[in-house]
Amino acid sequence: MTEKKPQLQRKALRTRERARNKKPAFLRPESWRDAKFSESWRRPRGLDNKVRQKVKGWPASPSTGYKGPKFARGLHPSGYREVIVYNVKDVTVVDSNTQAIRIAHTVGKRKRALIIAEAEKLQMKVLNAPIDVETVEDTQETDETSDESDKKEERLKGEKSKEKKK
Repeated sequence: MTEKKPQLQRKALRTRERARNKKPAFLRPESWRDAKFSESWRRPRGLDNKVRQKVKGWPASPSTGYKGPKFARGLHPSGYREVIVYNVKDVTVVDSNTQAIRIAHTVGKRKRALIIAEAEKLQMKVLNAPIDVETVEDTQETDETSDESDKKEERLKGEKSKEKKK
């Protein structure tokens, strides 16, 4: 059963890709006539609209017939299901064979580094990991050095303002 699942995933991804290539580019009706209309799709709602009526010769509109295979829906192109992770505890729940981690955009730098380190330890795929990953110690060191430099800048500003007053 475990050998069949990756084969099914690959087949479903190929089928989804083939279906995507056959699908037309859905443009907003009449966007080609007037520059004030963007090309992004808007559902036609007019009473006499030819696209809504599906008149021959007019562009197609999105419908359920253009769906990809059910098994491939929600899959990342890498073949994994995406799981949004907010902290290190969430990483331990993820199945590394079928799921990949996407770190939430609200997670800060320090916690992000911890999550990536834990994911590497458990050999999990992180979809939005930065190219150069800093370790936790590096982030803590930079925090300390930035605090020191901020204090120096404040002292210099104070001295300059005193000199101006004299």
